[in-house]
Order: sequence, then C-alpha cells, then structure tokens
Amino acid sequence: MEKVLILMLLVILGHANFTVEAAYKAPWRIHTLFSVECGNYFDWQTVGLMHSFRKVKQPGHITRLLSCTDEQKKSYRGMHLAPTFEVPSMSIHPVTGDRYPAINKPAGVLYWLKHSIDAENVDWVLILDADMIIRGPIRPWQIGAEKGRPVAAYYGYLIGCENILAQLHTKHPELCDKVGGLLAMHIDDLRALAPKWLSKTEEVRQDKAHWGVNITGDITEKGWISEMYGYSFGAAEVGLRHKINDNLMIYPGYAPREGVEPVLLHYGLQFSVGNWSFSKADHDEDDIVYNCGRLFPQPPYPREVNVLETDPNLRRGLLLSIECINILNEAILLHHAANGCPKPPWSKYLNYLKSGTFAKLTRPKFATPSTLEMMDGKLQEQVDDHDSARPYPRIHTIFSTECIPYFDWQTVGLMHSFSASGQPGNITRLLSCSDENLKLYKGHNLAPTHYVPSMSQHPLTGDWYPAINKPAAVLHWLNHANIDAEFIVILDADMIMRGPITPWEFKAAKGRPVSTPYDYLIGCDNELAKLHTSHPEACDKVGGVIIMHIDDLRKFALLWLHKTEEVRADRTHYAKNITGDTYESGWISEMYGYSFGAAELKLRHTINKEIMIYPGYIFEPSINYRVFHYGLQFSVGNWSFDKAEWRETDLVNKCWAKFPEPPDPSTLDHDDKKSLKQNLLSIECIKTLNEALNLHHERRGCNRGSSLSTSKEDTTEGSVISKKNDIKGNYMLTNSPEDLEYFHNDKMGIPISFRFWVLFLCVFSGIGFLVVIFWVHSGHKRRGMKMKHHRVRRRSLNP
Repeated sequence: MEKVLILMLLVILGHANFTVEAAYKAPWRIHTLFSVECGNYFDWQTVGLMHSFRKVKQPGHITRLLSCTDEQKKSYRGMHLAPTFEVPSMSIHPVTGDRYPAINKPAGVLYWLKHSIDAENVDWVLILDADMIIRGPIRPWQIGAEKGRPVAAYYGYLIGCENILAQLHTKHPELCDKVGGLLAMHIDDLRALAPKWLSKTEEVRQDKAHWGVNITGDITEKGWISEMYGYSFGAAEVGLRHKINDNLMIYPGYAPREGVEPVLLHYGLQFSVGNWSFSKADHDEDDIVYNCGRLFPQPPYPREVNVLETDPNLRRGLLLSIECINILNEAILLHHAANGCPKPPWSKYLNYLKSGTFAKLTRPKFATPSTLEMMDGKLQEQVDDHDSARPYPRIHTIFSTECIPYFDWQTVGLMHSFSASGQPGNITRLLSCSDENLKLYKGHNLAPTHYVPSMSQHPLTGDWYPAINKPAAVLHWLNHANIDAEFIVILDADMIMRGPITPWEFKAAKGRPVSTPYDYLIGCDNELAKLHTSHPEACDKVGGVIIMHIDDLRKFALLWLHKTEEVRADRTHYAKNITGDTYESGWISEMYGYSFGAAELKLRHTINKEIMIYPGYIFEPSINYRVFHYGLQFSVGNWSFDKAEWRETDLVNKCWAKFPEPPDPSTLDHDDKKSLKQNLLSIECIKTLNEALNLHHERRGCNRGSSLSTSKEDTTEGSVISKKNDIKGNYMLTNSPEDLEYFHNDKMGIPISFRFWVLFLCVFSGIGFLVVIFWVHSGHKRRGMKMKHHRVRRRSLNP
C-alpha cells in the first residue's frame, strides 16, 4: 500500500512539474552559449552566470564551451559547474604557436555547431561572456532579433570599423558593425558566420602592424581584442547587419539612461562604490569556488548607497554595481552549500543575502521600451559624440479609443505590437467614455489609460461624430496628465507596430512634425482649404502616424479640435469631389481638422512614405515599414479581412476568440515575387493580431480545452495599474514601470493565470489526501500490531 501511495505521489508531482515547465515554454527553441577555459578564474565566473541563468528562469538550455588541454583536464575540478561541451583548446595556436586564449570563443562556437547534437535542435542562439550576470529573461525575438538581423550590444571603442583595419580585413568595410558582448542570433546566421569569425580572428591577430590604439582602440596595443574584430569583420564578410542596442547590457560602474532597465551586467571592467571596489582581474587565480566560507569583499548596503549619492540616475548605477557583486556572492554561497560545505557562521551580510528584501531587489527584471531602443548607423555616430548624461529625446506614444469591444481588440493588437517593436518610452490609451458606458466597461486593464469625457455626441450641437474624440482626447490629456516627454507619437488604434518610430530617425524637430501621406485629402487643394484656414498653401495632406514636439502639440491641439468642429458643421462641402470622402458623410472631418489646424499655425510636415503601409497596398520592397494600418479591407486569394465586419464582436472577453486564419504562406504563388511579398505582409498583419489575442486569453486564464466562453478576469487591478484622481474626478492610469511591466512581459514572468492556481490547488489537495490516507493506514497498522501483541500476552498468562 505504501509503495502505491508513493508511486501516485510521484506521478502527481511529475505532472505538476511538466505543466509548470510547459507554461515557461518559449515559442522557439533557444540555446545560450558561453566560452571558458580550465581554471579557477573562469570557474567562479561560471558559478555566477549559471546562478543568474536559473534565477531569472532564462528559457532554453545553456552550454559551457570548455576549452582545455589534455594536461589541464587531469587536474581540473570544475566539470560539474555547468552543462559542458568540451572543445579542443586553441589557446596556443596549432600552426603559429601564438598564445591567444580569446580565440577559443569563435573556435568553440564553430566546433559546437559541427559536433553537438544540441546545435541541430535550436532556432536561436544567445552568446554571452562568462563574466556576465543575467538580470532578466532574454528572448531574441522579443529584443528585436530577426533571421538575417541579429541583435548585439554596442562596442563603440572598436574604431577599426572606421579606418584602414576594416579596409584591410573585409571586402565590405561599410558593413562593419561595432558590436559584441551580447549576441542574439538565428542558428542559420550563426552557421554562416562562425567559420569567418574564426578565420578573421586569426587574420587580425597576425596583423601586428595594426595593433596600435589609434587603429584598433585597444589601449593595451597587444591585439587582445582581435577576436572582437574577427566577429565584426566576419559578419561584414557574410553581409550580416546587426540591430545594435546600447541599453540591454551595461558595465557596472556606469549609469543607465533614464527609463532603461538593463537585463545584462558585464563586469569586465573595474568598478567602485565609495571606498569599495571590485576588479575581476584581482581574482585571476582565486579558488573561491572550492574554498568553503569565502565570498568576495562585501559591498555597501543599498541604504548606504542611497545616502552616498543623491542624483537618482547615478544612484541607480551604484545600485547595479552592488547588485552584481551580491548576486555573485549569493551564487558562491549556494554553490558551497550544494557541495557539502559546512554552514557558515551567522553574519549580517549573509543574513541580508538570504532575506526577502534581497530576493525582492533581485527578482527578474524586464526590458522597458527604452531598453529595447535600437541604434542605426547614423545614430551610432551621434552616440560617439553624445553626452551620456543626456539621453535622447523622451517619447510618449498615444492612441484614442472608445468604450466598445470594437476598440478593445484593436487595443490588444496595438499593445502587443508596441511591446515587440522596441518603441522607446511609454504608451497611453486615451479612452473616451460616457458615464453610462464606463459603468459597464470591462477593458480597463488592456492598456495604461487616461480617461476622457466622451464627445461622440457633441454637447452643443447633438451631432453624432465619434471621430471627434481623437482631438478632444489629446487636448484633455495635455491639460490633465503629467507629461515629461519631448516628442509625442500619435497612432490610431487600428495599427500594428513593426518597429520603433523615433524623432531622430525620421528627423522630426520642434516646428517640423513628421507624418505619413494621406493623398486622398484633396480638400487641401481646393476651396475647402480656402474656406477653413487662413493659410491654405500650408495645408499638408497627412495623417495616420504623427511625430510632433510637445510644445507644438500644446499650441496645436485646441485648433485641431476647433477646426474639426468647423469642417464637420460645413455640410454643404461634404461632396466627394471636394473632400475625397467616398461616403460624402463628413466622416473624415477630423482629418481635415488636423490639416487645417496645422496650416493655421504654418506647421509644415516632413511627409515620410516609409513609416506606414496599408495591408494589401502596393509597397516598395526596399522599405522596412514600421506600421500596418488595417483601416481598409484587404485580401489574400479567397481570404479577406475587413475590420468593419468585427465592429460588434467581442473578441477580447470570449476565450480563444480570434480572426479567421489567413492562408498558409506555403500555399501562395512563389513565382510572382512582388505579389508574394504583398500577400506575406497582409498575412503578417492578421497573424500578429491573432497572436496578440491568444496571449491576451492566456493572461486571462482561459482554459485550453474551453470553448468560446467568457473567462472570469482577475479583478485585482492594483498589480497592473495604478489610479489617481484628476482635478475633475476622472480616473487616470499612470504609466509607472509596474504598469508597463504587465504589457512588456506577457510571456516572461511567473504564470499567474487562473489555470495555474487551479493546478496548484489540485496538486496540493492530492498530496494532502495521500498524506492523510498514509497516516490513517499507518495508524490502523500500528493499532493492529498493538492488539495482536496484547492477545499474545494474555494467552501467555493462561495456565
């Protein structure tokens, strides 16, 4: 009976573990690699990296590429420190005899690709250095990596990408990217790159004539960073351009930019906090991993740092420094315990490392939109001369909706794409609701929200025109919200973001907003403009996506609203030949209100055709459009999509509701390349919407086996949004980091869905039941033995 109970217990626990692991499963297979040699120096780094890997629950597997000679292996003690793939050591080059251990990194990666079974079962590879601490899960596709476009950290000191060094060592010096440290890459790209990475490293290492600091940027002038140039030159050789990020990784001792949450600490350089300092070079031969009770020198406590530095951003940098060494010490402490070391004597510092306060401070961090901000080539040049204490202009994205299901599914789609796009700054939904609608509304937690009074029915004229809510909401937001951004990006709810929209990339400036062309606004060319603006010559046919300086928007917003009211009231000029409105109903009055209001201020736009595209429209193959605007019907073969057909459908509150799937790309005509690309863009748009809905339903706790039924939402909004009253008593949701975490980490954090807790309770109840049965069964057995013993004793007393 006991064996049966134990077997049942193991089955239940195994099922629970399988289900929890499934909740963490990534949509693509990830493998993390890091390269080390046999020695104490890399062993304590390995312990730190492995601990942080587990602490943040980084998805996928991790492999240590261990480069050791046969002689080193005889005395090496650290085989158990990490999942390990042994690779031949090239610390001493087999041909030249040159001692250069850094070459083991590209050599190890290439050997792993050729000989490891793991390399045959992976989609994405994350390559790190051993001297790193992971602060939060890193999913390549979520930080912007694409096949053909890996993501890497910025190594600005690699000046050899801009001079004779690149011209000597690659046929395509113009493609050389100054990158390294963090590398997130598709496995196919790594296979193409790895041989060149190794060969270019050998090539640069042998070019001693160009080791000078003025050529390479290497202050030691010993060719020590040849492997880094080998990577950059190898990538240039195979035409691999990077998405470059200067925020994901940070060196302790540096302060992150405002709004940035680094997910990787690279302690390659010495750093200090007050009188305390740390340098990995000081621990070159340190056997701290094998020396029970030893830790690295204790850094100051957070409260001491708060007193030491008053500047908030500099203080964040110091806190990151102590976090790095504290996690290293936590890793070593746990490693000692796991390997049989005696429990160390109590100390205040050890008590702190085991405290809930420390656990809370070091819980997994998630990249904010500012963290995911990418750099392009031109921006890199700006960074070199940029004051690091002065970040790039702050951005805030806004979009306008109403309290109806039609806008809710659009909100879910836009918020999901915003999270994946790498758009810097915060985002706010301007939600226009009547008091009556607000009482019944269920979608409060779909986005960070600013509530505004509805003007769908005009309070003076009684005209029913919901589109006026857009300028009215923008004006209300400007007057009632605390806005610290310099540029505002205005989108429509029926948009999907495919990449960041920044003022510096599209050259927006104060007095010079950027927008996309709306050529059908022919009223800018005829009597309509002459009637409604004093400067018809300044009327721009624009709309959709708007990037505008906050000072311009404050001057302009009221005119936008007034001109919208004016054009809407001018019914005598609704005709198609005057407005371009095929419905002749004045429905695009708000668009003219925008153009005429801007013209009134002589606010001329930079019109950019590369930001936005309508799915199904003719496109330029060379353009990487940043926004899908699915405002019009589009089709792929016999399949079509029209947002208007879903006006009354509640896709957000019905479990697993989604749009009809578009055709599989494999079924399309691949001979007509232009038509194929056009169809693929349309498919991408609807698939992104369905992916957003699917993730939304997962967050709501929909059961996988359920039909399209309403799920009970978690009504505890405090964990997602914070509320405060504005001066008129309306609720506004603030864009705090905690608010945004909900939207940017829909697949990263610990599952909090209803099904997870049901599973937990079932497992807990099952274990409890088995314990009770076991206890009762054991009790009966003991009583039976006692009674039997008593009967034997009585018989023995009889004559």
